[in-house]
This record gives sequence, structure tokens and C-alpha cells, in this order.
Amino acid sequence: MKTNDNFLKTVRLLGLGSTLLLTGNTAYALEKPKTMEEMWKIIEAQQHQIDEMKVKLAETPKEDEPASTATNNVKKLERKTDVLSQEVEKLRTNLAIPEEAKYKSAYGLGPAASKIYQIGKGLSIGGYGEAMYQNYVGDKAANNTNNADLERVVLYAGYKFSDSILFNSEIEFEHATTGEGAEVKGEVSVEFAALDFFIDPLANIRTGLVLMPMGFINQIHEPPFFFGNNRPEVERRIIPSTWREMGVGLFGQITPSLTYTTYLVNGLDAGGFRSSGLRDGRGVGSEAKSEDFGYVGRLDYTPLALTGVTIGGSAYVGNSGQNQIYAGTKADVFTQLYEGHLQWKYRGLEFRTLGSWGHIDNADILSVAAGQTIGSENYGWYSEIGYDVMPLLIPASLQYLAPFFRYEKMDTIAKAPNGFADDLRQDRQIYQFGLQYKPIPNVVIKADYRNFSAKQGNLPDDFNLGFGFIF
Repeated sequence: MKTNDNFLKTVRLLGLGSTLLLTGNTAYALEKPKTMEEMWKIIEAQQHQIDEMKVKLAETPKEDEPASTATNNVKKLERKTDVLSQEVEKLRTNLAIPEEAKYKSAYGLGPAASKIYQIGKGLSIGGYGEAMYQNYVGDKAANNTNNADLERVVLYAGYKFSDSILFNSEIEFEHATTGEGAEVKGEVSVEFAALDFFIDPLANIRTGLVLMPMGFINQIHEPPFFFGNNRPEVERRIIPSTWREMGVGLFGQITPSLTYTTYLVNGLDAGGFRSSGLRDGRGVGSEAKSEDFGYVGRLDYTPLALTGVTIGGSAYVGNSGQNQIYAGTKADVFTQLYEGHLQWKYRGLEFRTLGSWGHIDNADILSVAAGQTIGSENYGWYSEIGYDVMPLLIPASLQYLAPFFRYEKMDTIAKAPNGFADDLRQDRQIYQFGLQYKPIPNVVIKADYRNFSAKQGNLPDDFNLGFGFIF
């Protein structure tokens, strides 16, 4: 009888536990495990209890109780066992599929790209897209025609093999098609594809096709997280975003407020440098030339005393000659690029400023080979500010409405090599103002106007209307 009493006590305790699980008891919610290891320990313990119940059920003497009572106890026990088994399966499922995605940037990637870091194990899918109507205003060249463009649709695919190893990638479809056989008409590109190895908060390894950790946009370029339909020109022409190279490096947290990223990557290809900048010298992981290597590093500091403030900088150095002959001469083409940035987000206020400067050795040799002046120095900077006015208009609303203003100044030929004329068309400034509306955090509708001017030549202004989303 003592054995049977213990058995009945076990049934009652398990019944109570199942009820707590089903009703979402507050105490259970407060004690919900925070790590995957804790979750697996609970699952193993519950499974062990299930196995013990089945053994005791089989061993319980039928003659110890009236037949009807024993039968009822058996049925109750079976129901409770089924309930507990279902809860275990829910816990197992939740390890791979979070109940709710939290869009938060992690390890230098955009919020949607960071979803993989939130799951316990398995596959993660995310993405973003953006589309735009562009209307040119004023003087315009023959190729400046008004246009409507599905600029890009992007798929993030990641897989978490274990707590310490994961893969993450971004595949981009540009301009809605690749059927025309030209990049300007559309292409499919892998924007990044890398393995992360988590060792310690201070030092972790990333290898593969990596996003260069420079500026704001190169790493976090999802449309709800930057003002305007077009990315800042300084972060396209001076910092050649989206800039990615094959490489390996470290990332981590020196202190809770100080983070870093550093990579060894294949070098730029000076054969692609032009008067308009370094953009065509990117390797982008497509049989990229690796006779020379580059080094890039970044630091970001978020002082606890200044809410919403981030201060940081980054640097890239490396030869870009790639063992090639330029105008009959082999040149190292040592290339340097530096940038500093400041961001402040406070309540409805968003402010950013960034400055970048670069230097290219052997620019005279490259200019002869390219048939155009390639700057031995370049620079660019911009500042922007926006403010969410929706709380002022509708205090209870969770929507977002922010007018913004951005000013940019850049020159890809800040200094021409000796014997070569400056191209004043590259010395530009842009005034931009617009409106950003988010009915929900995942979706943004944008309208903006940009005024272009250069020291020489006429550049048309443009009005842009578009939308973007993440998932």
C-alpha cells in the first residue's frame, strides 16, 4: 500500500505540474529558462518522469484498489502523461522557432539579418525589399529618364548548427530580373555568406564573404533603418557600399560599451578604380584577385552616461595592385580609407554624421592606364537629422512619422596626381529633405527630394517616392 500511495502522490504532483504548464502560471513564467542548456535539462527531466510513470503504471497491483478506482487512476495518469508529453514537444519546438521575432541588430548586422542569433538551433529565414519611383527635375542627360524600379528583394538564410557555430547569408535580387544580361538591368548577388564561431564574448571568429565594417550603411542597409529612398552618396562613392570581400577575422566585446571587428581580406583591384571612386575595385567574392590583401578594423563605443549615443571609426589599408601591369608598370597601389561616425538616438530624435578620407598611391600610373584622372585623395562627409512627430500629433499611436534633412559633401578627386587635371564634376554637394512613415516597424513609406550641385556641369535634382519592408 505504501508503494501505491507514493504512486498516487506522484500522479497528483504531475497533474499539478501539467495544470501550471497549461495555464501559463506566473511563477513558471518568471522561472522560464534563459539558455538552451537549461531548456534541455528540463526536457530530459520531464521525459524521465514520463518513463517512470509508465513503469509504475505497469507494476501497480490491480487488487490494491477496487477495479473502477484503478481504472480511473489509469485513465487520469494516461491523460496527464499525454499532456506532459505535448508540453515537452512544445518546448522542443520553441528551441528552433521563437514565438516572436525581435528585430534588433547584433554583431554588426541589420535587425532582420540578425534573426539567426535569436534561435536555439536550426533554420532561420528573413529578408527585406525596397521599391522606388524616381522623377528627375531640371537639366538631365539622356540616361536620366524617370523610372519605377523594384530596386531589390533580399533573402536572409541562416542555420544554427550549435550554440557555438552558425552560418548566415544574404542573397539579393536586383531590379526584378536578370534576363537582360547586364548588371544595370538586374542581377543576383550573394551580399554576404559567413560562418561564425563563438568562443568568448571578447573574441569570436567569422570567415567567408564578409561585409566590410565601415560606416553606417555597409553593414546595416535595411530600408526602415536609414532615411531616404537612396542610400547616402558618401557611403556609395567614397565608402563603396555594399562592400564585401572574402576574408577571416575576429569580432567581440572588449567591455559592455566597447565593441570591435577586424578582418584580413582579399585586396581591392586597382584596375577598377575610376574618377568616380573605388566602387568598381571591389572583389565581391567573385573569383576576387588575391595577390594582395587588405586589413580592416572598426571600433564602436556606446557610453552609458550618454543615452542613445554611439561613437566609432574604422580603417582599411592594403595594396591594390594585385600583381598587374598598369601602363607598362607594375605598381603596388597602396590604398587607405578611414572613416569616423557619430549617432544619437534619443526619444524621437535621430541624428547621424559621418566623415571619410582616402588616399591612393600610384594614382598617376592608374590615371594613364584608365584614360581618366583618378584621385590620389578623396573625401566625403554628411550629416542628417530626423524627428518622429507622431507622438505630438497622436500621442497614443505606435506609428512613426519623421521629417528629415541630410547634407552631403564629397569629392572623389580631392587631390589630382601631378600632371593630371582635376575633374570638377566629381566635387559635389547634395541637399536632401523628406518624410519617413512607418505604419508598423517592419514597413516604411518614403518620400524625398534631392538637390545636386557640382563645381562644374549640371546635375538634375530628383524626387523619389518608395517603400521598403523587412521580415
